[in-house]
Amino acid sequence: MKSLVILISGRGSNMQALLEANLPAASITVISNNPAAEGLALAQARGIATHVVDHRVYASRESFDAALAEVIDACKPDLVALAGFMRILCDQFVYHYQGKLINIHPSLLPAFPGLNTHARALQEGIRIHGCTVHFVTPELDHGPVIIQAAVPVLSQDTPETLAARVLAQEHRIYPQAVHWFLQERLTLVDGHVEIIGVNREQQVLYSPGLEP
Repeated sequence: MKSLVILISGRGSNMQALLEANLPAASITVISNNPAAEGLALAQARGIATHVVDHRVYASRESFDAALAEVIDACKPDLVALAGFMRILCDQFVYHYQGKLINIHPSLLPAFPGLNTHARALQEGIRIHGCTVHFVTPELDHGPVIIQAAVPVLSQDTPETLAARVLAQEHRIYPQAVHWFLQERLTLVDGHVEIIGVNREQQVLYSPGLEP
């Protein structure tokens, strides 16, 4: 069985979804850049090992990333999952974990990379929004897509109501993507993710009601 490291910065709702998913992992460790992150207490209550690498005590992004990588490497992870980790990682860090660093983003990438995705979606007047699990590359919020979930954008939506609808789908697809990785079912073919035993309709668009 493989080992998993989860990186968080705040409440850790996606972390919690992962921890509740009975993943086939030999070990799970949670690491945060924020000593006050609520998710640390949630993980500890489940008996999960936790560590803090406070970015505020480092003079540069590079020095923080190096310290973070040292703690991660001590855990010998097969997979590193970003779960609300609010730090932009330097290229060297990303290359170090290439192929085993994944993220979940609250939009249907490549649409709306960066922050404030739900407000931006409403401003653009789009009809379909959602979330994406992808391999991390040096380009922010890009990289090969593993799985996506689509939700409707309703006429009465606010950024908060739309965010809640998307978050419910994040909690469904992130555990699924991690499960596939830990089962060694993910492969990269010409920059695209293929999943053993899963057709493209299940992989690329995970709409509400579609079973994995």
